[in-house]
Amino acid sequence: MDAPNTIELPTTRMIARIDGPIGWMIFNNQERRNAVSLDMWEAMPLILDRFEQDPAVRVIVLRGAGEKAFVSGADISQFEQQRSSPETVAHYESVAEKASKRLSGTSKPTIAMIQGFCIGGGVGIAVGCDLRIAGQGAKFGVPASRLGLGYGPAGVKKLMDLVGPAHVKEIFYTSRHFNAAEALAMGLVNRVLPEAVLEAYVRAYGDMIAENAPLTMQALKRTVEELLRTSPDADLALCERLVQGCFDSEDYVEGRRAFMEKRRPVFKGR
Repeated sequence: MDAPNTIELPTTRMIARIDGPIGWMIFNNQERRNAVSLDMWEAMPLILDRFEQDPAVRVIVLRGAGEKAFVSGADISQFEQQRSSPETVAHYESVAEKASKRLSGTSKPTIAMIQGFCIGGGVGIAVGCDLRIAGQGAKFGVPASRLGLGYGPAGVKKLMDLVGPAHVKEIFYTSRHFNAAEALAMGLVNRVLPEAVLEAYVRAYGDMIAENAPLTMQALKRTVEELLRTSPDADLALCERLVQGCFDSEDYVEGRRAFMEKRRPVFKGR
């Protein structure tokens, strides 16, 4: 096998390399458990474009650097600068939405290799992949109700398509961490493996998929996407207004400040 080919990127917080038929996208913000910053969101479409354009890349694998986290959510330490006003929130959401859509829309099979924490936006990124393979020590959760922020209907629907409405409500209502066995039982992940064999398993799985017909997989992927489209009767405009209401609330300010001050938030429902 040829030596891995590392791709130059405008940020060191993301690593992209091609190793045989697998393109690896690595979240590299280890001091914050690979929490996603704005520059990381911006780099994701660049990496996916590169992998998409290379016919040698048959499978794309997403993982976190180190063994402590896949992605532990958005980098909340940057929220005061990057998500504290209507303008900055709109810009951040636009960049993140573009990256998420690019991930979901890539024509090549995608696998999330999940070790450690997969929280908030990390769950969204993992759900945007075709397959999710987790280590036994993985932990999942969406702490939106602990921060006072809202999740858009597109992200909620992707999660609901996997685990169903009852599990989505439990995930959001409780904001608790779910272990790998619970994630497997609810359908959030496809496989759970011992940590010691996880990477080797994912590599072998990627190699196996890479041997199959790309056009068949592309057609299947698009067909599944079309079959899961939101009903035209859904009031998505109402959903968006409710999400915006979260960002406009005092509770969102409180959630950010409590995180920065390392204290429990006191929410007031306004």
